[in-house]
Amino acid sequence: MSNQVKTLAVAGAVAAALTAYSTTTVNAQAQEKCYGVSLAGENGCAAGPGTSCAGTSTVDYQGNAWTLVEAGTCADIELPAMADGSEREGSLEALDRDLPA
Repeated sequence: MSNQVKTLAVAGAVAAALTAYSTTTVNAQAQEKCYGVSLAGENGCAAGPGTSCAGTSTVDYQGNAWTLVEAGTCADIELPAMADGSEREGSLEALDRDLPA
C-alpha cells in the first residue's frame, strides 16, 4: 500500500471520528432534564431521596425523577391525569408530586 493511500485512510478515519464527536455533542446539547415524566425504573441518574442512580425510581411519573428529553418539549409531553383529575405535566425542576411513600 502506498503512502498516499495510507494517508487518505488515516485522514478518512479522523474525519469520521470528528463527525461522530460533533454529532454526539450537538445531540447532548439539544436535550434537557425533564422531571415527572418517566415510568418507574426508567429515570436518569439521581431520582431524589431514596434513590441512587438511573433506573431507581419506584413510582411512575415520580416528581423528583428525571429523564432526558429533546430541549423545549418537557412541558408538552402528554401524561395521564393524576388521581384527583388534575393535569400532570413535566417540569425542568424537581416536583413534589407522585413521590414514593
